[in-house]
Amino acid sequence: MKTKAAVAFAAAKPLEIAEVDLDGPKSGEVLIEIKATGVCHTDAFTLSGDDPEGAFPAILGHEGAGVVVEVGDGVKDLKIGDHVIPLYTPESNAEKNRQIAISAIIRLVLNMYI
Repeated sequence: MKTKAAVAFAAAKPLEIAEVDLDGPKSGEVLIEIKATGVCHTDAFTLSGDDPEGAFPAILGHEGAGVVVEVGDGVKDLKIGDHVIPLYTPESNAEKNRQIAISAIIRLVLNMYI
């Protein structure tokens, strides 16, 4: 599917709103519709270019809350409609123009009703 995200294409540059491709959830994953997010200290550190593990392009904002909208095979503890908060699992695959982070597939989530 296509979706929009605020993408960091390079260190110390403004985020850009871009259309990105988003795969559905794989085995053990869920797709979350993010309702609220923020940019924290870790994100700012990555965006600054000082983070040795920082990779670009990236979608920042791993702190947030949302609702499960799709469930992959093997997921037993979550169901569509559950309210969750994603944990820190940023990913990036520039070669395929596929940025996955918080407004994307989250491998680990904490089930929390809000």
